[in-house]
Amino acid sequence: MSEITNKITQELGVLSTNQRGYTKEVNMVSWNGKAAKLDIREWHPEHERCGRGITFTKDEGKKLFEALKEYYAGSN
Repeated sequence: MSEITNKITQELGVLSTNQRGYTKEVNMVSWNGKAAKLDIREWHPEHERCGRGITFTKDEGKKLFEALKEYYAGSN
């Protein structure tokens, strides 16, 4: 099995920090040298390791944004 590489190309925000110092983040991440995708996952404080997460293509990210906008517009 070949090594999986990642590079955070743009940091978008930290959602939370756990007791061990790991942060749940939203970033643009390039995996294995491919085009960066919207990525949500937990990261080691120095970004040396990461947990399981989810990535979104540009179109999926836009749909997620619209769904969240609609959801939060309806809740007060």
